[in-house]
Amino acid sequence: MTTRDRIVALADDLIRDRGINAFSFADISEEMGIKNASVHYYFPTKSSLCLAVIKRQQVALEEMISLAKKSAPLDRLEQYMSIYDRSKEADRVCLVGSLAPDLHTLNEDIRVALKEVAARILEWVTEILEEGRDEGVFRFGGNARSRALLIVTNMLASLQLTRLTKSEDFSIIKKSIIKDLTS
Repeated sequence: MTTRDRIVALADDLIRDRGINAFSFADISEEMGIKNASVHYYFPTKSSLCLAVIKRQQVALEEMISLAKKSAPLDRLEQYMSIYDRSKEADRVCLVGSLAPDLHTLNEDIRVALKEVAARILEWVTEILEEGRDEGVFRFGGNARSRALLIVTNMLASLQLTRLTKSEDFSIIKKSIIKDLTS
């Protein structure tokens, strides 16, 4: 992994753990054992670093969607939910959940990129639900996008809420979502 990639990965961790406004380049340089100037060499501003983190997330999301394409709808939904499983295991929130509260403090490029990630996630979950309903795997009223909004917001909020409640509540929420769709 290159120095640039390590900086982006560490910034991703810090954003998910502390939030975008609660870490500095000094935190990165100290953790990596490099000079602050080295971080600035790759990322002149914190905004450019945050944008790189979001772009990294976009690439990972598209890879996941591509790999899951041939899977059954229920398997794809579980693959989507695995994004949050990994965050929960690391005791972090997801990138969208971490950045969204600070939306008004972020520059326009970051806001646009973050909205693109959120829209793509919503689009993917909507597609999964539509296909699952067409195949008789999922049963739900209303349109698929509205149901996708409920699922995405539940997953985002569950990461934050279960930091305060029992850890097993996260699993209960996931199982409830799937049960609600399949019964």
